[in-house]
Amino acid sequence: MNKEYRVAIVDDNETMRDGLEQVINLLGFPVNAYADAESCLQNLATEQPHIVIADFKMPGKTGLELIREIKEKYPGIETVLITAFSSIDLAVQAMQAGAADFISKPFSADEIGVKIERICKLIASNEKISRLSAENQYLRDEEKREFNNGEIIGESSKMQQVFRTVQKVAITDAAVIIYGETGTGKELIARALHQNSSRADQPFIRINCGALAETILESELFGHEKGAFTGALKRKAGRFELADAGTIFLDEVSEISTAMQVKLLRVLQEKEFERVGGEETLQVDVRVIAATNKSLQELVDKGDFREDLYYRLHVVPITLPALRDREADIALLTQHFIKRFARRFGHEKLELDTGVAETLQNYNWPGNIRELENVLERASVLCENSLVSLADLPPLLNNKKSVFSFLDDNLDLNHTLDQVEKNLIERAMQTAHGVKAEAARLLGIKTTTLLYKLSRLGMD
Repeated sequence: MNKEYRVAIVDDNETMRDGLEQVINLLGFPVNAYADAESCLQNLATEQPHIVIADFKMPGKTGLELIREIKEKYPGIETVLITAFSSIDLAVQAMQAGAADFISKPFSADEIGVKIERICKLIASNEKISRLSAENQYLRDEEKREFNNGEIIGESSKMQQVFRTVQKVAITDAAVIIYGETGTGKELIARALHQNSSRADQPFIRINCGALAETILESELFGHEKGAFTGALKRKAGRFELADAGTIFLDEVSEISTAMQVKLLRVLQEKEFERVGGEETLQVDVRVIAATNKSLQELVDKGDFREDLYYRLHVVPITLPALRDREADIALLTQHFIKRFARRFGHEKLELDTGVAETLQNYNWPGNIRELENVLERASVLCENSLVSLADLPPLLNNKKSVFSFLDDNLDLNHTLDQVEKNLIERAMQTAHGVKAEAARLLGIKTTTLLYKLSRLGMD
């Protein structure tokens, strides 16, 4: 029991009042005693007890009337009614008034201890629920604040068209497929759709379908029962279950295997599924937003993606332009990131030296906004006197040579292609800060393919 919880006793019988005070003091709780309801009410605001134990029959207001008034003014205070009348009707009235418990005279010290212990657990539980609720609301507010503060930035005509589509589609429950190269902000658009929908106060659950093996992906999407496979020590809710009444974001949906596509199609059509290893059919109400950096239509034509699943996902397509196709937004994004990193790294203000803005504007940005963000974060850390100079940028951005300047005089086609491939992989690895999975995403290939190429080209 939390001995910091304070108790108030209200009883006009001095002997009973003193006896209760001694018992509660022995239990280790701070206690205040009052002879009538009015004295208790006058001191509630200053004393702020967690528990009030009141006798039913008292001069002036009864204990039942006191409880009603306490619960109206201070709903967080738990109350207990004591009475010599062992009446079921009175107990029901006490509970209806908001009392946490009811004690009939005569009672023992042990009985009082048990009652108080139970109420302390109730208070602790209510405090935890209140705290979690506040934390959840805080996270939701933070998500909305980040989006509203301009994480999605763009004045170019292509981005304005994206914004108009998001505004129209967000208020519906239509499935959305977001196309775009790696780093163009597909998840931000998905979150914007969720936050501007009627489901905004419900969960937004994200899963990267391309980052998980098929067996793990099934468990992550649909959950599993205890003992369903080695290591399944307890039941686990899947992402669809967690997203019930909210939105699920299926990133890299093009990477899902044919077998998994069948199971995903069933959820989209029937809105039901079973956990791995389970027999119970679960029903969900989920809005589906998917994203990919590949053309689903081309995958359908090749037979790598089910046509019926394609039509389920491809209700409203949104295509995000590459950063090189929205050059007008590079300066806006640069200022946005510079301001953010200035706050993060303790600069009063970060400024760009001569030539930096032009260099950023002229670069091709194969990694799109994510690469720009990484470059500016690096520069913000390395710069001196809060001035970002050309020396703070990666060497690749300052390279003014031809894109084929790395080629030697050997005209053998296979040799030349290997050189080009090696150069592209080096650029991707540099942009991804050595993270192979991210470099593979930038190159538009699978991680296993990249590992093979690294080995073949002697780059591992």
